[in-house]
Amino acid sequence: MRIESRYNGPPGSGNGGWSAGVFAAEAGGTGPVEVTLRRPPPLDTELILTDGEVRDPAGELVAEVRPADVVDVVVPPVDLDTAVAAATRYPGLAEHPFPGCYVCGPQRTDGLRIFPGRLPDGRTAAPFRAPERVSAATVWAALDCPGGWTVLAPGRPYLLGRIAAVVTALPGPGDDCVVTGALLDVDGRKALVHTSLYGPDGALLGAARATWIAR
Repeated sequence: MRIESRYNGPPGSGNGGWSAGVFAAEAGGTGPVEVTLRRPPPLDTELILTDGEVRDPAGELVAEVRPADVVDVVVPPVDLDTAVAAATRYPGLAEHPFPGCYVCGPQRTDGLRIFPGRLPDGRTAAPFRAPERVSAATVWAALDCPGGWTVLAPGRPYLLGRIAAVVTALPGPGDDCVVTGALLDVDGRKALVHTSLYGPDGALLGAARATWIAR
């Protein structure tokens, strides 16, 4: 199990959602999975999952993986035009703590380029065109950053700490999807968020709940 360097989040470490999706796929199972990141996932490093623990070659704990309770809270969808308009208000276009992020970094022409902007009700929304190669990790990645951007603000970076997700279907290559995010609560340095991904026909493809930690 390896997080390739192109799937980075912050410099030198894996994008949290992509990494969690890789770990969840390695764990197998058919239901929701929860991944807790104990340290930034290292890139281009052989990782081993044993008894629910992801460790690096030195034996250091990277993440914990376990079956999750049902992820049954979804963020309502918006139509594609609304999501496209919201993306023009993406704060990361002006100031981004990690502009090279594979998922939401504006510097990445080869990334997913998901740019979540605020809706009038406080939710985030963004269009997402599925890449040519789609896996469950792609959906986990798409469900990651739009949640973080419900709480991220200039000078206030957050990092993913824990995410539980369920993938109901994969988008097809080139599908124009919509992802929405909502902030549920902020408790000290922790922010609880939900995200949902919808296909071109409005069908729910995946949903997640996550805890983000202020740096």
